[in-house]
Amino acid sequence: MKIIFVNTNKQWGGGEKWHFDAAKMLKNKGHTVYIMTGTTTGLYKKAVDAGIKVIPAYITNLSFLNPFALQKLISVFRQVNPDRVVLNFSADVKSAGLAARMAGISSVIYRRGNAKPVKNSVLNRFLFKYVITGMIANSEETKHSILKNNKKLFPPEKIKILYNGIHLGDYDKDSAKKLYERKGNEIILGTAGRLSAEKGHALLIEAMSVLKKNGKDFTLLVAGEGPELENLKNAARIQGIEEQVNFMGFVSSIRPFMNSTDIFILPSLWEGFGYVTIEAMAAGKPVIAFNTGSNPEIIEDTKTGLLVSPIDAASLAEKIIWLLSHPTEREAMGKNGRMRVEQLFECAITDDRVEKYLTDITI
Repeated sequence: MKIIFVNTNKQWGGGEKWHFDAAKMLKNKGHTVYIMTGTTTGLYKKAVDAGIKVIPAYITNLSFLNPFALQKLISVFRQVNPDRVVLNFSADVKSAGLAARMAGISSVIYRRGNAKPVKNSVLNRFLFKYVITGMIANSEETKHSILKNNKKLFPPEKIKILYNGIHLGDYDKDSAKKLYERKGNEIILGTAGRLSAEKGHALLIEAMSVLKKNGKDFTLLVAGEGPELENLKNAARIQGIEEQVNFMGFVSSIRPFMNSTDIFILPSLWEGFGYVTIEAMAAGKPVIAFNTGSNPEIIEDTKTGLLVSPIDAASLAEKIIWLLSHPTEREAMGKNGRMRVEQLFECAITDDRVEKYLTDITI
């Protein structure tokens, strides 16, 4: 099978990780794989270092209106003549997807990891009807969001749900390392993700103030960067918990971070697929998250963690306090979470599903 993965997003995130991991896996299994991306993207260097063939491309949100840019893409697709083209985000769909179809490529697949509803625009109706031939969603929640504004936008039976996977062997190599050492008898809470409004960190800071008022001895480790950093620091100061909240910035290796915690908290207002939740569970940590988005697909309430009524800081604090006071349940949930990852999200399982889907002759 010959496959081109198209991902020209400049930032490195979940979508870029999925495209890179899928391309690397398929290459190792003997398929001919290309990654089309910009030369300044994080994906470009990783692809080159992994020995994956790279097709340099510069695509913007309006590239599909440029006939010269479109013709250049058409020429590339005709020259390579792949069996599949797998796209990442809207700019790729509009330009590379359209060019691939114009080049005669019969299978153009849009992998969507964002649970934001698709706009029911004239352009989207055209793209989903005439350009996209198959879709991958990273959760039931993401699949639902695709059709939320227009149930006829795309045939639901052509949307394949493929959960993200984790290489437990690689992940466990750092199982003995820590980024933070416990002080006294404190309970260490952790959260990780981009510091943006939809990730719900402001609610978590509010919940932490309730913990302090209840006399709990804790430290909250916050991994990640983003535009809300200063606002969150100010909120911690106002709530009088700046000494209990440790903003650690970007963490290059997540396992040592998880090893440092007792409980992982995901305060996101919505999630297409909370990959960091899988990482916490793989480290044997119980997870507390709002009962929204894809969280109920990943977390088994009271078995691998606790789901909280959305979106309520007081309820979040109540669940955290309960788990702080029940160490036996914490340990059991952590063990159950690890088992769930091994059974559902280990890459040995998820990789086979990706390969089987992409090599299916009917798509």
